[in-house]
Amino acid sequence: MGERMKKNSVFKGSAAIGNSGIKKHFKNAEPWQPLFELVWNGFDAAASFVSVTVVENDMHGVERVIVLDNGDGIEFDTLNDTFGSFNDSAKKANLSIKGEHGRGRLAFHLLCRDASWFTRYNCVDAVIDVAEPTIKDFEGRLLEKSEQKLELLAQGKGTLVELTHFTGALPEPDELREKFSVEFGWYLAVHPGKQVVLNGVPILVPEHEAVQKEIAADDAVFQAQVIRWKQRPTSEKSYLYLLNSSGAPVYKVLSSLNQKPNFFTSICVTSAWADTFSKEQDLLTPEAHTPASPTWKKFKSQLDRLSQTVYDDFLRMRAEEVVQGYEDEGYFPSYAGMDDTEKVWRHQHTRELVRNIYIAEPRVFHNATKKQAKLIIRLLDRLAVSNENDALFEVLEGALDLDAKSMQDLAKQLHRTTLENIVASIEVLQRRATAVQQLRYVMNEHYREVLETPDLQKVIESNTWLFGPRYETIGAEEDSFAKIVRRMRDKVMARSPLSMEDVYEEADLPGAQRQVDLFMARKFPAFDSLGNRIYKCIVVEIKRPAISLNKKHLRQLEDYAEIIASEPQFKSEKMHFELILLGRQISTADTIITSRLNAHVLRNDPGLVTDDPRMKLYVMNWYTLLDGFELTHGFMLDNLKLKRDDYTAATKEELVAELQAEH
Repeated sequence: MGERMKKNSVFKGSAAIGNSGIKKHFKNAEPWQPLFELVWNGFDAAASFVSVTVVENDMHGVERVIVLDNGDGIEFDTLNDTFGSFNDSAKKANLSIKGEHGRGRLAFHLLCRDASWFTRYNCVDAVIDVAEPTIKDFEGRLLEKSEQKLELLAQGKGTLVELTHFTGALPEPDELREKFSVEFGWYLAVHPGKQVVLNGVPILVPEHEAVQKEIAADDAVFQAQVIRWKQRPTSEKSYLYLLNSSGAPVYKVLSSLNQKPNFFTSICVTSAWADTFSKEQDLLTPEAHTPASPTWKKFKSQLDRLSQTVYDDFLRMRAEEVVQGYEDEGYFPSYAGMDDTEKVWRHQHTRELVRNIYIAEPRVFHNATKKQAKLIIRLLDRLAVSNENDALFEVLEGALDLDAKSMQDLAKQLHRTTLENIVASIEVLQRRATAVQQLRYVMNEHYREVLETPDLQKVIESNTWLFGPRYETIGAEEDSFAKIVRRMRDKVMARSPLSMEDVYEEADLPGAQRQVDLFMARKFPAFDSLGNRIYKCIVVEIKRPAISLNKKHLRQLEDYAEIIASEPQFKSEKMHFELILLGRQISTADTIITSRLNAHVLRNDPGLVTDDPRMKLYVMNWYTLLDGFELTHGFMLDNLKLKRDDYTAATKEELVAELQAEH
């Protein structure tokens, strides 16, 4: 240090801007921002360690804050170039600098009235004082070694900033720690040798995922690390950092992954290639590697592909999270009145459509309100299954900011997804449609040949879905309820022996006599129309195919209902019964059953003949069931254009064998 400074140990100066101008610059800053800026100043000075200590008084108010770094310190001889220049900084040539060009240090006025910078630079000790009322002015003086902070003497160099006389409040300790983590996490991840400590505890790198890959370009090798943050860093965009073989940053540029909703990254690239890096090539460094080098361009192209892969993986994960959120919030249609199979297919189809559109262009849903998102989803649902479904791509092409290739990729994806959903969701329906056709043909052409009880029994047990979703779990095994109602049913049916009036033609009687009626029963918990929990008791009486249903069989069903109703163990108001009589056809000579069916036709409950609140009776023929399936699934069957096979050449044995397989 020169002789003049030894004699004149005090230096006063002013920033090249007024007090009000400085304060205006920081008017939108958060209360904790001054601490951030002081930490950044430490890293600007090549510090590897910066600690922040908040000291409270007895009333738990902030008494002072100490910011200590082990950087190079502040050169006292050049205070006018550092503290005196608001819009510039002596460190601006250092590519690793994050600070606001020397301005951040003056943000302290948001928190307190006084700030002192104790510093040690090249074994020279000094302090610089700045007061909030005259913030543009600073005063520096040299210190005797005995006057210097012990922390700086122990380090040998660095800066300790002391903030006092607080006028503003800091967040609670846990909240402040989270803010430090978000602010500096990216920097600590990119510079693993750096450390920030708050109140004695190191700041940890925020939650993230990292993808590492070694990329070769020409003769150079680059170690690339793409870090995806779970939370957005407060003051950092997505940057690409180039580090030399020593780990020092030599270049920083915006990455290709900016402006992506909910997607935040830092990319760190280390390579010996960067040891001779220069931002621009000039006459003094003709051999320097620059961003214009062919090697860098080749590497950057591979890095962009890696980054895109990371983004694509994120989008798929994010899209699933978003769509699941929409599902949980009830954004999708309820598909009221549709068959369960159709509901599943429609929901899955629309779900995948929304998911793929989100992947193609997240902004469609990113800024949408709840009402807007619901409207978009429901319009997509209707359009996708309408006669105008081809227009969907016209709508998407006009609404999405995608290039031709991206639009083509989206169209392919949507077509593929639609096909996959159809195949996955309709496979069962297609098998059942085939079974309906086969069963209809058996009842038309081969009913006289279906003589053995096992034939029809196995067909029923494999196709209980014909009775609706509620019957699909009916099995061949009998539980205690089934045994009880079977005993009661056998007593009723034994009263009426088989006679000529029960068969379609006289020739059918011998076959009918060899056959046995079938029976199924099930008891299961359910809810009534008012939402009250009940037990639903289903009993299905299946008459032999050769029998035509008549008033005698209806009377049997009614007698059976009376016996059940009189049974003490079945008198509970929580037990609701449905008794179903099923046969191949209703006798042409019978008028009673037809009359009862007509009397209840307005109830829109096929087969209903008695509508007691706790005891409903049904009479159905096989064609009612078969037609009901095709009517219920008509939309799906028509739109999917299921193949209607011709069974005219099939034998009874072939058809029955296939029907006995589960559908």
